[in-house]
Amino acid sequence: MAKGVRFKDILTQFDSLQKEIAARRFSPIYLLMGEEGYFIDKLSSLLADSILTPEEQAFNQVVVYGKDTNEDAIINMARQMPMMGQYQVIIIKEAAQLPNIDRLTLYTEKPSESTILVICHKGKNVDKRTALYKHALAKGVVFESPKPYDNELTDWLSNHIRQQGLTIEPKALSMLTDHLGTDITKIAKELEKLFVSMPADTKTITAGIIENNIGISKDFNIFELLKAVGTRDKAKAFIIADYFASNPRSVYISVAIRQLFDYFQKLFLINYKRWQQTYKKLPMPSDKELADLIGTNIYFLGEYKQAANLYNNKKIFTIFGLLREYDMRSKGIGGGTINDSELFKELLLKIFSV
Repeated sequence: MAKGVRFKDILTQFDSLQKEIAARRFSPIYLLMGEEGYFIDKLSSLLADSILTPEEQAFNQVVVYGKDTNEDAIINMARQMPMMGQYQVIIIKEAAQLPNIDRLTLYTEKPSESTILVICHKGKNVDKRTALYKHALAKGVVFESPKPYDNELTDWLSNHIRQQGLTIEPKALSMLTDHLGTDITKIAKELEKLFVSMPADTKTITAGIIENNIGISKDFNIFELLKAVGTRDKAKAFIIADYFASNPRSVYISVAIRQLFDYFQKLFLINYKRWQQTYKKLPMPSDKELADLIGTNIYFLGEYKQAANLYNNKKIFTIFGLLREYDMRSKGIGGGTINDSELFKELLLKIFSV
């Protein structure tokens, strides 16, 4: 697939691949790669369950892990003939940890018709300039799975929930993504548990259901923290920060910083559109257009507009610098022995001082 693949495009390809697998139209090579692991896991599991019968799997299906094997062992297995069946299936998990993955080109240059090689390269892409990538593109399937933007994630989640015959309130949707981030695997697991636990006559996922079933406190979550920062409610922000400190699993500093960055990026775009209206005489987008632009539900747009009144873009540029600095410090870069909770409070203090 082309460089810069869009999330909506991979959803289309994901659906297409599921149909091809169901129709038993298999490719000799599947290179499943990218930052978002959810769809990679789904496709590799579907291939593992669909190609061979359970009886055939015992003889002709092998799962190996990149950290525990090497390319030569995989090549030798891939060149073998299946036992009493049409195919053998080799699934490489954690392929990014192989010592020299490019060496697989000794096999992928001329793959066997009776072997289906599934390469699960989660976390990042295979270099698209390499022969391995080019072989997979020419002779098999390349599936590239990027992280979604906020609005792409919420659209996918809403659709995923609708497929279960349910709807979700906008606030509940925002609470879900604010608490769990953009990790679709984590969100999907929580939703699966939620679907099972919901009463049969309940058709709408509310904020209360999210709070009760996914452990998100009504008053102490990243969603409420962002609101406190956006309204410059310093006292409430530090109460929530204290809650995070005493409940370290409630939110991680890296997630909180990323959420703050996304939040201020939305405010920046609102201010920029206002500047264009004032100085370039360009029309201000409609509320629907503006909500789509910043990647939020129109239900919350008023809150973002009010926050943008309190943070002009000069302040936001300064805050971006603070967020980059504290993100590095949280990762141990830049010195200091302060713990995460104190580091986060220090960051909030500086944001309120801007």
